[in-house]
Amino acid sequence: MPQPDHVMVLPVPEPDTLPEDLQKYRRVCQEKLGLVPNVITAYGMRPNKLRNFISLYNDLMLADSGLSKLEREMVAVTVSAANRCYYCLVAHGQAVRQLSGDPQLGEMLVMNYRVAPLSDRHRAMLDFAWKLTTKPAEVADADRDALRSVGLGEEEIFDLCDVIGFFNMSNRVASGVDMMPNPEYHGMDR
Repeated sequence: MPQPDHVMVLPVPEPDTLPEDLQKYRRVCQEKLGLVPNVITAYGMRPNKLRNFISLYNDLMLADSGLSKLEREMVAVTVSAANRCYYCLVAHGQAVRQLSGDPQLGEMLVMNYRVAPLSDRHRAMLDFAWKLTTKPAEVADADRDALRSVGLGEEEIFDLCDVIGFFNMSNRVASGVDMMPNPEYHGMDR
């Protein structure tokens, strides 16, 4: 059974009505990914917000960090699982499958990261991501110390918190507008 056939329940602009820089970005996505992620299409409703989203996403998820790209995607899936964000679970679950080469890992993280056979570092990171998402007022020095004990430095802890915060925000936007992931994600890297 296919998912609902919309990008989001709010209207999305026609791609050719976007400013040229955003049309170019869409073309680059199509060339590199083979699709334009629906989040890009949805944010096209507000071009300046789309530019800000692209900039922040690229900085958090693709720029140099002590956290690997796979680790950041694992965090994205764990946060999205806590928030039950369908869009991000499908899209970032696919990224975990691709980056790890392990389709089972992607599924475990989507359903319950605790069943996954993870390194101590990854377990601590995902435990922290879950707690900061579900019980942020309870995060304390002991939680940051647990990250330090598995080798995360201060900048990595900051980057981890930044990724967690970003996905909590984007999960809420995606859920609020009933954003659907690109159907292609479902079959990729299986």
